[in-house]
Amino acid sequence: MTHRVCTYLAVFLCNLLLVLLPVPSSGERNAVVGVLGALDEEVALIERGMDNPEIELVGGIRFISGTVGGKRVVLARTGAGKVNAAMTATLLIERFRPKKVICLGVAGAINPELGPGDIVIAEKTAHHDLGTLTAEGFERRGARNPQDGSRAPVFLPADSLLLRLAEESGKRVALDRIRGDVRDGAPRVIRGIVVTGDMFVASREKKRELREGLGADAVEMEGAAVAQVCWTRGIGCLVIRCVSDSADERATVEFSEFVGIAAANSARLVLDLLGRIKE
Repeated sequence: MTHRVCTYLAVFLCNLLLVLLPVPSSGERNAVVGVLGALDEEVALIERGMDNPEIELVGGIRFISGTVGGKRVVLARTGAGKVNAAMTATLLIERFRPKKVICLGVAGAINPELGPGDIVIAEKTAHHDLGTLTAEGFERRGARNPQDGSRAPVFLPADSLLLRLAEESGKRVALDRIRGDVRDGAPRVIRGIVVTGDMFVASREKKRELREGLGADAVEMEGAAVAQVCWTRGIGCLVIRCVSDSADERATVEFSEFVGIAAANSARLVLDLLGRIKE
């Protein structure tokens, strides 16, 4: 099955969920921010930072409602991949009605200046595997909105408020360094481009393609799917990723070694960000 068909299938399943889900009660409509991560390591620190957590199963997915810095937050683990991410984002939106959504976690470094522990705050995200493949090459394009037929942009823009507040958090939050890292100073936090596809990238050639073709700084497997669901529903979204590996032949070993620290760095920045949201 092609990547394009997989993406359209994900959109179909998400819209099917809209029909099947119960209408939320008035008490469930006041969620301010939804937070999604693919892995246990990516959401564990957020969960520990929540006050008065309550667990609810929706469509078999475990959602945790609580407060962070006085703000109501709904947290969930999506599992890896775009279909899982889109499904969980849809459940989140339909059941809890968040005003904003943050997708956090780890990623492979595409920007050669980034290393494990560094963070990319995505000013925009894109599907790197969605488009048309011909003999002349691969043409990327956004998927059509099933609601009105409009085509999404290739690059999905971040919510401007979340982007600004995340950059403020990046200037003050304490992040863990990777032991043995020969670079000077603390991990870097940059504003950049995060791209998404249904593959774990561990290829120097693919890394070069993503850098040259999309200007990518980091690559992962969920962010653009969440951003696309939010774009379709008119909800502000921000993707924040901490580098766990180099996205080349070393990636599998590096991921196993650094995923814990990278996930924790991403969560620390998000916790600080949540405390800054005033609306």
